Amino acid sequence: MNNRVALIAAASLAAIAATPAAAQDEAPFSGFRVGAEAGYDMLRSGSTEDVDTSRDLNQDIDGVNFAGVVGYDAAVGEKLRIGAEASFGDSTADWDNDNNQPNVFNLGRVNAGREIYVGGRVGYVTSPDLMLYVKGGYTNQRFGIEGTDGTTSVSQRLDTDGYRIGAGAEYALSSNMYAGLEYRYSNYSKGELDFNGTTPDGSRFNIDTDRHQVVATVGVRF
Repeated sequence: MNNRVALIAAASLAAIAATPAAAQDEAPFSGFRVGAEAGYDMLRSGSTEDVDTSRDLNQDIDGVNFAGVVGYDAAVGEKLRIGAEASFGDSTADWDNDNNQPNVFNLGRVNAGREIYVGGRVGYVTSPDLMLYVKGGYTNQRFGIEGTDGTTSVSQRLDTDGYRIGAGAEYALSSNMYAGLEYRYSNYSKGELDFNGTTPDGSRFNIDTDRHQVVATVGVRF
């Protein structure tokens, strides 16, 4: 899976980079960029798994997510920007052991681990200092899950695949520095258990997990 993601990211960035460099240098919000992002992260059982018949039933986990991102934006005319990006991050979201109510988050007792995203975005420059954009692409989330019979606990990893869509605003702090704010929604629909040691990984199966994130971004363009 990691090789596939790397190939997709490389192909996407190479295709965008084929736009003449001179056009990029003259246009705001264009060229290669690297940055960091951090913000609120919430994962919840999807609608097909929603059993929330009581307001006291806990079906979500939340925390802080943080990631590094690399991307490339090409100028298409004066205002339009088309880009590709990839990010690698982590999250503090996990099961709340202090919650006295049952937790029925549909992945069980869980903590969110590393997250990979590869996708594209389309932006519109509303002023020399501001660009609004929408985005979408593939995302993979790895969860740490724990099962127990009351005496022995077993820890495993769950790899999940899905899609992400989002929208945001980017503000030029200077000619090569930017900051922004972004909301995105992800849905994970396929899962696979990864076992430790020589035990073969499990077969892929259907899941339904929603994710909502609001993140602040800061970065540098080259």
